[in-house]
Amino acid sequence: MMMGAQMLVAAHAADEPVRPQRAQPRAAPARPALDGRGQVLDSRYNHGRYYPAVGSVRPGLPVGYRPYYRNGSPFYFSAGVWYAPRGPGFVVVTPPVGLGIAVLPPFYSTVWFGGVPYYYADNVYYTAAPDQNGYVVADAPPNADNPGAPPDAPPGAAPGGAPQMDLIVYPKNGQSKDQQAADQYECYSWAKGQTGFDPTQPAGNSQGNPDVNRNNYNRAMAACMTARDYQVN
Repeated sequence: MMMGAQMLVAAHAADEPVRPQRAQPRAAPARPALDGRGQVLDSRYNHGRYYPAVGSVRPGLPVGYRPYYRNGSPFYFSAGVWYAPRGPGFVVVTPPVGLGIAVLPPFYSTVWFGGVPYYYADNVYYTAAPDQNGYVVADAPPNADNPGAPPDAPPGAAPGGAPQMDLIVYPKNGQSKDQQAADQYECYSWAKGQTGFDPTQPAGNSQGNPDVNRNNYNRAMAACMTARDYQVN
């Protein structure tokens, strides 16, 4: 009787339909970090700034924008963000490679590849263009995920970028980000002219002690921003 019962159970099990196993749920893709106003955090190279998403549209250009042209097409630059005309407004875009600019964004990270400095902000790379007295939009460098240390860095220095400013600046009178960016650009140009130190170049591209020259530049930058009603730490 026991053997017959076992055979009956086996036959019953064989008659049951095979149920497909439930697929394991996939992990949701990571969402970009937002700042509450739809701007996306750019954390590459520890850049740590928020920018509007490429493709987003705004009705007008920010205060203090700068116009540039590439092959006859207009582009507008403000606080590291690029815009192009679209209908009655403007759309956030990625600038074309080779587009020349007078100065770098107010906030950027310097990253080194093969001993060459690249200046990075909002997923855009820039390189120096001395023949144009400025900079150009560049292709992403080869092996962009693995920057090296600056040539003059001490042994064991960590690779990656350093922000332009050693100073921390706070608006005292509710200045907008765009206004602060414009003020920092003008103060950068003034401080560079006063001290001969350019923080976008290796060792500041100046004569003498780089540390002393950087301190002089920082003091000039702080004085300029303080005069424009910013708190500088």
